[in-house]
Amino acid sequence: MKFVKNALLRSAYHNKPIVFDIAYTENKQPKPVIVFVHGFKGFKDWGPFGLVSDYFAKRGYVFLKLNLSHNGTTPTEPLDFGDLTAFGENTYLIELNDLTSVIDHIFEEGFPVPQAELDRSRLFMIGHSRGGGVVIIKAANEKRLSGIATWASVDSLAPRLPEPELADWKKGGVRFIYNGRTKQNMPMKYRFYETYMQHKEMLNIERAVKSLEMPFIAFHGADDETLAPAMLDNLGNWNSSVTTKLIPRANHTFGGHHPYEGTTLPETLRHVCDETDQFFKRLTS
Repeated sequence: MKFVKNALLRSAYHNKPIVFDIAYTENKQPKPVIVFVHGFKGFKDWGPFGLVSDYFAKRGYVFLKLNLSHNGTTPTEPLDFGDLTAFGENTYLIELNDLTSVIDHIFEEGFPVPQAELDRSRLFMIGHSRGGGVVIIKAANEKRLSGIATWASVDSLAPRLPEPELADWKKGGVRFIYNGRTKQNMPMKYRFYETYMQHKEMLNIERAVKSLEMPFIAFHGADDETLAPAMLDNLGNWNSSVTTKLIPRANHTFGGHHPYEGTTLPETLRHVCDETDQFFKRLTS
């Protein structure tokens, strides 16, 4: 298997680098490409995501997982939130622009995978949690994608805060999200909310799903402790062509956690990978 680790991509939209990994099996056969997008407070090396990458690389894909530019990690600290300033300045528009930059790079000559190994006509995206919502929005406006999968996706990108908390956020200019794993108070500037409100029609997941023309499969854990499984129902109800899969006894991360010391995928995550692979394979056969 071939690996590209912690490669840097400079975005045309901002000065923060996008760090990404690639895994694939070298055999001089053109392979579909998967771009994997993490969620809120996530990163490309979280928990078993490395095993997810290996899984798809062994099954005939070029698998790319990235750190969104403003997720708080840095090129020298890709597993830690060492840049909380960038985290605080993040917006959905930045994340969507990051995905545009990555897709553009895949189609450039300088992409670090030999041409003989790539089939750019079969390009897929997988998004976890909030990353799933961003992938849905991107897919509604990206003709180069062949299909998408979401794992425990949100059904709305609107900040879910009561009016008094929104007022406090506006007054203070910043609110803090406590990260129980790292014990950090992670800042979010009020500009995040303002930017959402300015572009809320474009960032409307219901609108995006209803307009989506490409194949889409969505998974959700029946025991998701973070996002209600009813969100999966909404995705299916908004577009009858969406394939929805409720996974019994699965939590928000499908059995994954960080750090993850195992050498094999958790059972429920392996099941989601299997079904995602089968779905994409049907689209490429």
